[in-house]
Amino acid sequence: MGTPEFAVPSLEALIHNGWNVPAVVTVPDKPSGRGLQPQASAVKLAAQKAGIPVLQPERLKDPAFLTALRNLHPDLFLVVAFRMLPAEVWKIPLHGTVNLHASLLPDYRGAAPINHAIINGETRTGLTTFFIDENLDTGKIILQEEIPVGPQETAGELHDRMKELGAGLVLKTVELIASGRYVARSQEELIQPNRILHTAPKITKEMCRIRWDRPGQEVANLIRGLSPLPGAYTSWILPQGKTRVKIYLASFNKEEHSLKPGTVVTDGKTFLKAAVPDGFIDILSLQAEGRKKLSAVEFLRGIRDPSALRFDSDQPS
Repeated sequence: MGTPEFAVPSLEALIHNGWNVPAVVTVPDKPSGRGLQPQASAVKLAAQKAGIPVLQPERLKDPAFLTALRNLHPDLFLVVAFRMLPAEVWKIPLHGTVNLHASLLPDYRGAAPINHAIINGETRTGLTTFFIDENLDTGKIILQEEIPVGPQETAGELHDRMKELGAGLVLKTVELIASGRYVARSQEELIQPNRILHTAPKITKEMCRIRWDRPGQEVANLIRGLSPLPGAYTSWILPQGKTRVKIYLASFNKEEHSLKPGTVVTDGKTFLKAAVPDGFIDILSLQAEGRKKLSAVEFLRGIRDPSALRFDSDQPS
């Protein structure tokens, strides 16, 4: 059971290693593009390529869907980047339902663990397989794998590494369960006294807004933690008004100065940076609203008066 590209390597790993995958469950096709043509999920396309039947329920409690699942007589359900399952679904398989989660549980429970780990400046994260239970990401852990996070690594880059490593962990998990030689550990056992657990809720629009009055490393982490999707954004202050811009790549340089947060510093040709209280954010890649994504150098070529640029540092109304 899965939807996006993140889930595809796990499905392919099972197929290529000889496991019987009698069906794949994914979301219904969604209208996309200018013509609003129905678009299949990445997992559906991978399943069709492998000749595996695909189920696309509108409602997970639909009686016909539940009957179709039971008729498969499944030993195990595997969930990778799908929806929260009702008990009527995850209780069906003989050996339970396993989820792959992109964090070292119990840390970063929630919908966006990759983004939040980078936004919080983590230098390590990981992957977890666990049995689904009644609550969100709280079930007993089967396997975990720790992964370092690079100092400049973006959410997109970490995502791409984790989807491949996750496929390997899923494969190991299935082999363990089939052998019966596994020990599922309660997450409560891993919570040490006074340990603060992070959460990873769904990314909202307000979370993506850059606040130039925040410490520079915090701003840089936000930018890379939201790159490439959904993208951290700010606004240019121009004579004709505000224009939204997304920043995809940036780095922080600590430096003393007396500039107002959001002040743009540039030579108009080779560099573009914005002031934060403790230094500057060196902007490397950005996209103005309605325009293409560009490097800072390419962007500056199209600006008549770079000295007039300023970022909005105020709170939204």
